[in-house]
Amino acid sequence: MGDDHRAFLYRRGRPVMTSKEIRGRFLEYFAERDHRLLRSGSLVPAEHDPSVLLTTAGMQPLKPYFEGSEQPPHPRLASCQKVFRAVDIDQVGLTTRHLTFFEMLGNFSVGDYFKQGAVEYAWQLSLEGFGLDPEMIWITVFEGDDELGLGPDEEAIEAWLSVGIPRERIVGCPRSENFWQAGPIGPCGPCSELYLDRGLAFGAPDDLPGADNERFLEYWNLVFMQYRQDPANTLTPLPGKNIDTGLGLNRMAAIQQGVESVFETDQFVPLIELGEELSGHRSGESPAVDRALRILADHSRGMSFLVADGVVPSNEDRGYVLRRVMRRAIQQGRGLEMAPGFLARFGDRVVEVMGSAYPELHEQRAAIEQWLASEEEGFGRTLEQGTRLLSEVIAAARERGEDAIAAADAFQLHDTYGFPIDVTLELASAAGLGVDEAGFSALMDAQRQRARASGGIAGRSGGGDGERGQRWAQSTGFRTEFTGYSSIEQSTTVAALEREGGRLLAKLAESPFYPAGGGQVSDSGVVECESGDCRARVAEVLRLGDDQALVLELEAGELEPGERVLARVDAATRHATECNHTATHLLHAALRERLGDHVRQAGSAVQPGKLRFDFTHGAALTDAELRDVEDEVNSRVLANLPVRALTTTLDEARRLGAMALFGEKYGEVVRMVEIGDGSFSRELCGGTHVRRTAEISVFKIVSESSSAANVRRIEAVTGPVAVALLRRHDALLEDVAERLRTSPEGVVEALETRERQRRELERAASGADGAAAGAAGVDIEELFGRVQQIEGANVLVEQVVAGDEQSLLATLDRVKGRLDDAAVVLGSEVQGRVALVAAVAPALVERGVKAGDVVKAGAVAAGGGGGGRDTLARAGGRDVARLGDALAAARAAICTALES
Repeated sequence: MGDDHRAFLYRRGRPVMTSKEIRGRFLEYFAERDHRLLRSGSLVPAEHDPSVLLTTAGMQPLKPYFEGSEQPPHPRLASCQKVFRAVDIDQVGLTTRHLTFFEMLGNFSVGDYFKQGAVEYAWQLSLEGFGLDPEMIWITVFEGDDELGLGPDEEAIEAWLSVGIPRERIVGCPRSENFWQAGPIGPCGPCSELYLDRGLAFGAPDDLPGADNERFLEYWNLVFMQYRQDPANTLTPLPGKNIDTGLGLNRMAAIQQGVESVFETDQFVPLIELGEELSGHRSGESPAVDRALRILADHSRGMSFLVADGVVPSNEDRGYVLRRVMRRAIQQGRGLEMAPGFLARFGDRVVEVMGSAYPELHEQRAAIEQWLASEEEGFGRTLEQGTRLLSEVIAAARERGEDAIAAADAFQLHDTYGFPIDVTLELASAAGLGVDEAGFSALMDAQRQRARASGGIAGRSGGGDGERGQRWAQSTGFRTEFTGYSSIEQSTTVAALEREGGRLLAKLAESPFYPAGGGQVSDSGVVECESGDCRARVAEVLRLGDDQALVLELEAGELEPGERVLARVDAATRHATECNHTATHLLHAALRERLGDHVRQAGSAVQPGKLRFDFTHGAALTDAELRDVEDEVNSRVLANLPVRALTTTLDEARRLGAMALFGEKYGEVVRMVEIGDGSFSRELCGGTHVRRTAEISVFKIVSESSSAANVRRIEAVTGPVAVALLRRHDALLEDVAERLRTSPEGVVEALETRERQRRELERAASGADGAAAGAAGVDIEELFGRVQQIEGANVLVEQVVAGDEQSLLATLDRVKGRLDDAAVVLGSEVQGRVALVAAVAPALVERGVKAGDVVKAGAVAAGGGGGGRDTLARAGGRDVARLGDALAAARAAICTALES
């Protein structure tokens, strides 16, 4: 396409607009038309929205407004929202427009203007703001759907005709194209899309918008949010008619900058250039190189923004999505022969390009670098091992004359070696083979069923009370005022009441009861009539957006609407919960101070009896680190620091360095909790807290463990519970001292003496085994020097010399007896065969490392088989030349299990 044609088609003589200018032009246009501008929400949806793992649309943070469960700050809104969609991930790099991460510009109306207003705004901004040629704009509308019981969207057609679009450029499209929904349930409605006709150079004369072609480029979608879908195909009208629009910033940049691909726009060119620099290849060199450079550019943006919003790579939920894009990018970089360390370079370039618009990238720069570098290093090992094994599978399939890789082979690569199925699909396709995907899916489903049967996957409980409560609360037409920050007793009125299966759903005019949220459990207590005639126990406090309802169980008398009551929170339970909540803030700050700023909260449970805190970190904490963290928290407790809750603006809170937690939704005005002068701990938090840290009394860590890959979990207790625990520890120590016939202070020395005596007896008893091991050339101390720390576990995988399998087992026994939390695999050539033995500590079995699986993976690599118990197993193989491969496979199986 020539420059003159570009100028006519895209710019009409106007200067090129940058992505920053497009963002500014859009937001300024709607601000001038009485729209409140909102900052982008996190890529991690608020906890009240379980319908999606990641933010997939500009309206996602606004769903409570459209559903009527929360009041919007203004009926007209506009934003530039970060969005991540993995549904088209396989198309990224193959087309000129598909992306996983992008910015969605949107204007929204909550019960204000509707179709006519949305059409007029979109048309005016397209022509006057972005300078598009009106003759090149086409429109699609919803053609109706019998299953939904809806006809064609005549109202939208009339609106477009009124602004001057001829009827022949308005095209009806089916539900799959022009009926929008954020998830399987939730707000939805017909939509109308604006397309730019890029001319016959991009397609055929009979091409139409809405079809799969390059001629028509969709750049703006207007969703007429009228319904809620729940269940599927069942529509109910929303409280008001709403507008939700989405204009893709990157597609508009391609239009404004006169280029054929989003990858040629100003946000992507620096990333493509970095890929060229690191690889020595050039864009346009070949379709394969273009695809690889585009995938690296897109995926590096997505992964950097996900990490900045608190997501870490794992094998579950959104962590798996992040790991998938990371590993696809790593595969492409290695295919272009980039030197190790390239992924962090791309992350750094993303920060440089996008950081001015999204300051969280600068704030989380160290975390982005750390997670990208560690994933590249870890997956590099998996990729080398898996690629080699896949090559052997491909060769074997060709020898058998098969045109596809068997499901069992693909499953073993995925399950045993951690080799992603999408990488198997790509490499198999490159080799001209398919994969039995249906069989693979069946094997994965069977594995999930086994995990559920053993309690490995907990199903989500239904939200019956919450859903019923929300619908009923909305029908009452008012909101309860929460007074629990300042008081735990409240004289109030029962404003609304509904009986539900032996329980009561109640709304009080004012309530001191805290509804569960932010990790903190809801309050317990009672509601008593002022007359003394009735009493009800508070079984649950339902959080309904910024409203609440009580689930009550009557203990005496009857409760009626309009009755005056005294609502009283259980003071002891509330205070114990407050102690644990403030301690959680101190713990978070102490972990960041000791381990680094990459530590982010990944979940919490604040209860009266204990606290649980999940945080992002790639390794188990050492004893010294745990001791330092515990000491730091207790020093702040003993300092009796004041704890203050302040109301301020979100901008001011961020300027002060307050921690904002992913999965939480914040408005422009926020509640900030600071401890002391705030320099140590300052967080955005809606929970309840002690007034001074000395109320916590004492803080004691009970356990530290793995919650998921790259996520650690600490459980701790405070106050009387911690004191009782310490007293139990004292009693145990005194009991041990008595049994050892020494004082508590002398227990360690007495145990060391007994251990020394035990080892001397063992050496005497196993002299024959020791002599055999020595004669075989096994240096036990040298083996200990090769132990590696992987994901907080001691791992030893080595080849040794052994005369027979019994001496190999004897060596294994001697090694495992001196290692804690260890996985040990030893291999040897015995009588012309491969012999493998493995021992796994029970603590690692709980994390998924099983000796039987480990030796089986190794034996398969050597042409054999075997197995055994989870803690001890042996196996063999026929091909002694593959002993090294067998040990590498065993190591990969251990690493995969530890990283899961």
